[in-house]
Amino acid sequence: MTINSVKPLWNEMPLQKPQEQTKQENPGVSFADIFRSAINEVAEAQNQVANAEYLLTTGQLDNPAYATIAIAKAELSVSMLAQLRTKALDAYNELMRISM
Repeated sequence: MTINSVKPLWNEMPLQKPQEQTKQENPGVSFADIFRSAINEVAEAQNQVANAEYLLTTGQLDNPAYATIAIAKAELSVSMLAQLRTKALDAYNELMRISM
């Protein structure tokens, strides 16, 4: 039975990755993009509500539940935007409280 010597691991497995591997190919989405997307969703939901109400009042809407669903979606999107704004303000206020 032969006992081989122990080889150091740092030669085969470097502790630091090369710079090329640590770069992200797809950077994360910025907060501004998320907020802009939420605003666009609210505007689109409001347009759908206006369209559904117009179709309902002119008698062109076959399913009146469509108007109710559009209104509910608009309410939820506005609520989500308000919560997003509140969280952003809370985070900003928290950052302002940090002393350096």
